[in-house]
Amino acid sequence: MMIGRRNLLALGAASTATALLPAWARSASAAPAAQALSGEDISLTVGHAPITVDGREGHAVAINGTVPGPLIRLKQGQNVRIAVTNTLDEETSIHWHGVLTPSHMDGVPGLSFPGIKPGETFVYEFTVKQAGTYWYHSHSGVQELIGHYAPMIIEPAGGEPAAFDREHVVMLSDYSFLHPHEIIARLKQQAGYFNRQKQTVAGLLAGKDQPLSQRLDWAKMRMDPTDILDVTGSAYTYLVNGQGPNDNWTGLFTPGERVRLRFINAGAMTIFNVRIPGLPMTVVQADGQDVVPIEVDEFQVANAETFDVIVRPSDRAYALVAEAADSSGMARGTLSPRPGVAAAAPPLRARPILTMRDMGMDMSGMAGMDMDMSMRNPQHATQVKLGPGVQMIAPMPLDRTGDRGTGLDQVPGRVLIYRDLEALRPNPDPRPFTRQLEIHLTGNMDRFMWSFDGESFSEIVKPIPFRRDERVRVTLVNDTMMNHPIHLHGHFVELVNGKAADRQPRKHTVNVMPGGKLTFDLTADAPGDWAFHCHMLLHMHAGMFRVVTVRPLDGAA
Repeated sequence: MMIGRRNLLALGAASTATALLPAWARSASAAPAAQALSGEDISLTVGHAPITVDGREGHAVAINGTVPGPLIRLKQGQNVRIAVTNTLDEETSIHWHGVLTPSHMDGVPGLSFPGIKPGETFVYEFTVKQAGTYWYHSHSGVQELIGHYAPMIIEPAGGEPAAFDREHVVMLSDYSFLHPHEIIARLKQQAGYFNRQKQTVAGLLAGKDQPLSQRLDWAKMRMDPTDILDVTGSAYTYLVNGQGPNDNWTGLFTPGERVRLRFINAGAMTIFNVRIPGLPMTVVQADGQDVVPIEVDEFQVANAETFDVIVRPSDRAYALVAEAADSSGMARGTLSPRPGVAAAAPPLRARPILTMRDMGMDMSGMAGMDMDMSMRNPQHATQVKLGPGVQMIAPMPLDRTGDRGTGLDQVPGRVLIYRDLEALRPNPDPRPFTRQLEIHLTGNMDRFMWSFDGESFSEIVKPIPFRRDERVRVTLVNDTMMNHPIHLHGHFVELVNGKAADRQPRKHTVNVMPGGKLTFDLTADAPGDWAFHCHMLLHMHAGMFRVVTVRPLDGAA
């Protein structure tokens, strides 16, 4: 076969892009176990590296020279020492997301350890207490947003309860050739800067957009019902295992096999709606914790969440689709029975338009009430510190654990909801809660300011205190129009979703929908200081971050 110069250059570019990927992330059939770092001593190096996305080269902060970084595979019960060397010209760190470690090994600079200075090596050392699908990433600056993330699989001591023949890690992420600081600057300058899907007069006349009366309601609130994600496909390319839609990551299988797909959302600012058209998925794990298997056609995965599913494909290629929640773009790949066979990606869905119900602010029965004032002065949020950082207070926050997720209310098929999740085994702490706590998620879209209870993080904001081993019921109330995936370091929480008290699903990250509220039970069993923040990373950097303290410490009275 004759290869022209143009095709030769394309092949060279593809080879270069593949070389920038770790072995586990390349389109291949080899099992991740053969491509992972494992054992009791592991070495990682953080440094600058190029990244090639759909043929275009950009800059990344990488682990061991690749984006994503190397897969780490451990065994429940083992001890591990992970030496991390920093070759950057700035501080770095690694946080082991969802992995239970002592507080000084959790990896948050300035809180649980001093960070890893340029040229230094820090050794993380801990006993692996759990099993499941997890990941690790930087907690320094904006490094996570430009490539500093990677997967971790922990094998259970007693064998997997859900049998499978083959597995693939599917790490979803977003990448922009704009530097994160430039993205933040543009969001500060203009709310909805990256939203290219606003409603138009043509859409109104065609009956595709909201009628004028509803638009006026949104205008009174100074909000846009198409502003679903702060950063959209206009700035982002969405990746599967570091590969863009045109790169088309491919995971191979033998027809009839039970294939386990370990989905990890490492996106900085993107919630994904995941489906494999024509192939049902059985969810067997959420955030690394085994759940009662449930078959679905689609699920939404918020930032930092993980879901493990098992599929049984037949002798054909399937498109693996992870569409951004605002339908502005998608990450895509292929599940294929043989190399070179690709499945066409479906077209993007029509972009969703939020309604008052979607916002958890159904104003029916409130005719004549001034919309703006009713949003600002409800009696249920008295602890919120009002000011320029609080744009609104939801008057009627709803439990939205039974909702399908933003943009999925009208799609066909079975969609996973939080109320579907049920722990496979009884939870470790059966005690009832002895204290209740309510925390409001607050913000101002126009100024891109985010906070808890109206207070953005600073050194003078008081930590949220817990007594060691106490059982607390926490309710998160989302007073904003955006989703907020909330992550508490060092702990699992038990999502109150209607299941029996001892079978509430345990999660390390919970997504609170707009205008919604979500409740979880917590055993504060990890002494120390812990980060508590939104995993929309730019929300965290703009103030939605607090410190949780658990006292007394080990050895203290």
